[in-house]
Amino acid sequence: MSGKVDARLAELGITLPSPAAPAANYVPTVRSGNLVFVAGQVTFDAQGKPQFIGKLGREFDVAQGQQAARLCGINILAQMKAALGGDLDRVVRCVRVGGFVNAVPDFTDHPKVINGASDLLVQVLGDAGKHARAAIGVGSLPLGVACEVEAVFEVR
Repeated sequence: MSGKVDARLAELGITLPSPAAPAANYVPTVRSGNLVFVAGQVTFDAQGKPQFIGKLGREFDVAQGQQAARLCGINILAQMKAALGGDLDRVVRCVRVGGFVNAVPDFTDHPKVINGASDLLVQVLGDAGKHARAAIGVGSLPLGVACEVEAVFEVR
């Protein structure tokens, strides 16, 4: 199915990967009423291989962290597309984003890193991509990735 959001993705040169399968006893998305909750997405590339292994403030700077968070955002959109039967035009708005940044203890630019995901959602969804957000530093993440991002969307 192709719509306005798919056209915008194409315009931005973004191809959504196949959504990653859950790695444990959970599902990638849950719909409750008109909300879809997307489980935390990490930095898997289109082949399902983890990218950006390491910590912000040690292996990666803020700009590289933003690229990692953007990749998480792409994976969120892939999960949403699957959850909505291929029709991202059913997204009314992104309600909330939660970002987790694998960082050294004295790193303090977590919000700047998660801007990579936030900026992507606004680029793709326009005003519907604007959301409330939390950005948190953590001591480690699955597979040692630099960040993980989760989201909640309102859908029709």
